[in-house]
Amino acid sequence: MNAVFSQRTRHIAFALAGILTFVVLAGVTYQSVATALERRQFTHPGRLIDVGGHQLHIYCLGEGAPTVVLEAPAAGISVGWALVQDDLGKTTRVCSYDRAGLGWSESGDAGYRAARVPDELHTLLERSGERGPFVIGGHELGAAFARMYAARFPAQTAALVLIDDLSETPDSAPVISRLVRAWPWLARVGLLRATRALSRHAAGVPDTRGGATRAFLNRPDHLTRASMEIATLRETVSLASAPLDPSLPVIRVTTNPEEPPALLDSAVRARDVTRALETAVKRVRR
Repeated sequence: MNAVFSQRTRHIAFALAGILTFVVLAGVTYQSVATALERRQFTHPGRLIDVGGHQLHIYCLGEGAPTVVLEAPAAGISVGWALVQDDLGKTTRVCSYDRAGLGWSESGDAGYRAARVPDELHTLLERSGERGPFVIGGHELGAAFARMYAARFPAQTAALVLIDDLSETPDSAPVISRLVRAWPWLARVGLLRATRALSRHAAGVPDTRGGATRAFLNRPDHLTRASMEIATLRETVSLASAPLDPSLPVIRVTTNPEEPPALLDSAVRARDVTRALETAVKRVRR
């Protein structure tokens, strides 16, 4: 009796293992095919600039000074700023970009270090021919990088707009969850794509830029770097907590952010951010 029960248990276990293997392989195939199609469909809208061994993607539109530079939140990319960039580009020049390893930017061989981000942005702006001093707008994790840039390159920073800034209260920075660590693996087997667990956060980003944002939120390579940024978020916030030059204009905006990815896909939230950036531009122009 026990032998029959044991044999039946093994058969069930083998059957379940076979089903699980099939599901995983199907998910990997689904993910690979969808990613290949998206690579052709969503080509980079801006320029790729060498910053020293790897290229970063920068997307600019509009004319006028000062130029506004946008730092995305954790897991965000350049075109995720579409609702803000389209409106702001009517009155001044505005550039968004992808940090190394995110979006269309290459990751490079040096690995991820938060302290390197401001230096790479400085090199990117210099080599792309964009002229400062700049109004730097940063959202969530991007606000920390904006503060770091202002501290490191004060002569190139005309004003800061800090959206959902965590640097004022570093203890409030979210703790990375096991789910965030699992993002790349869940993406590889197609689970994130099938459930739209992350891509739904970009539902309000318009046209093909919304499609590109949603595509990258299902990409293992993008999410691998994003999870690294989020894993060291508290360290980054700590690096950005140094006092700023008291003469530097700083505008703060709160949009009631969600857990990462905290994207600006709401027209109302984007409008508040745009108005704050326009106010900063007007102050610099005086």
